Amino acid sequence: MNLFSEISSIDGCFLFLDQDLTKFTTMRLKSRGDLVEIKSIPSLQKLLPILKNHHKKYIVVGWGANQILPHKCKDLVIHLDFNFDTNYLNQQRDEYDLPASLGLNHLTHHALKFSLSGWDFFTGIPASLGGAIYMNAGTNLGEIGSLTKKVRIVTPEGQLREETINSLSFSYRKNHFIKCGEIIVSAVISHRGIDPEIPDKIKGYLEYRKKTQPLSTKNCGCVFKNPKRELQAGRLIDLLGLKELSMGDLRVSPKHGNFIENLGDGNWDQFQSILKIIKSNIDHFYGIEFELEVKISYD
Repeated sequence: MNLFSEISSIDGCFLFLDQDLTKFTTMRLKSRGDLVEIKSIPSLQKLLPILKNHHKKYIVVGWGANQILPHKCKDLVIHLDFNFDTNYLNQQRDEYDLPASLGLNHLTHHALKFSLSGWDFFTGIPASLGGAIYMNAGTNLGEIGSLTKKVRIVTPEGQLREETINSLSFSYRKNHFIKCGEIIVSAVISHRGIDPEIPDKIKGYLEYRKKTQPLSTKNCGCVFKNPKRELQAGRLIDLLGLKELSMGDLRVSPKHGNFIENLGDGNWDQFQSILKIIKSNIDHFYGIEFELEVKISYD
């Protein structure tokens, strides 16, 4: 049996060959490749050993924020789509056991309803829970890693392991426990108690983000990590006059220098060209080597 036949035989795995992958990233750069949608953890546990036996590389996409796919994706794209009963969020809990494929927008709505302190950290971030934990997503209010208690992971051998989170598990926009080929499937997260001011804080921060970031355009979020917490990448790009730098249908956002917007049919090559211009200018004028926050897959 060949690889694709083996994948198709797994209950809860749905394979799509030569699929248009454009919608799987928030920047909407054109991309095509083979996609498998996973409906359950056991399905993923069966899939990964098969891919390992066939030496097939793979990429995981959630909401596709902070992720760039090439025009032709040679690696298999895995998209988790686990079932979740949203009634679970109808009551306030001390801790929440949640699937990795759940969108952070559900958690923001829950925080608004029950005034959960700490959940304002990820206000407005367009990501799945798994993707957010993988990169320790956050805002200037805080990071999701500080609220994470346990993370369940499927290994390339198909084993399910649980990581108990400690003070060394995360750093700025990075985790220190996911090994190569492992995939986050669920997590237990907490909050910091009830704060009646949380709804107003969330609404206020959303308004602030709307004013300062291009939330309504096609982009991948912040492209570069801040060199230091007090040294903002967007501000450095702005000071060099690189806002609105364009390449084809891509441009540096006039609203925030650390965002690149796709105004039409921008492509991977144009994105790479803008990155090179920004990085070379930052290095030349500031002596700083920008580190990418966005995860880029290559042909």
